Amino acid sequence: MSADQVALWYLVASICFILALKGLSHPSTARRGNLLGIAGMAIAVVVTLALVYSHTKNVGWILAGIAIGGIVGAVIARRVQMTQMPELVAAFHSLVGMAAVLIAIAAIHDPPRSACRSRFRPATSSSSSSARLSARSRSRGR
Repeated sequence: MSADQVALWYLVASICFILALKGLSHPSTARRGNLLGIAGMAIAVVVTLALVYSHTKNVGWILAGIAIGGIVGAVIARRVQMTQMPELVAAFHSLVGMAAVLIAIAAIHDPPRSACRSRFRPATSSSSSSARLSARSRSRGR
């Protein structure tokens, strides 16, 4: 899969997510919004698995994480009463935030192995960059 195809599929998934949020804003369109969210997530997961598989052929850890998360989420969702739904949503959102932080830490810790390798290039010590740094320090009075 080319980089353009990957970007296009991720764009389609993003549009599905945006339309899902719009659909979930009203009870009469909530079912369609939920289906759009499911479609967007399915596209994103399939494209990510295809991308990882095309590079490493090792998607076992991803599939294991999906299985464990799905089982834990299903068990928790079955035990929660409808009156506790806001607390459940808040707890799941905090887990999503924690996952985002862990992904960011991993990307910064080991950029060559992350998908962000082109964004995190080590700084080069060229004379022009050091000259700009010293000029900036002098202008701040340091």
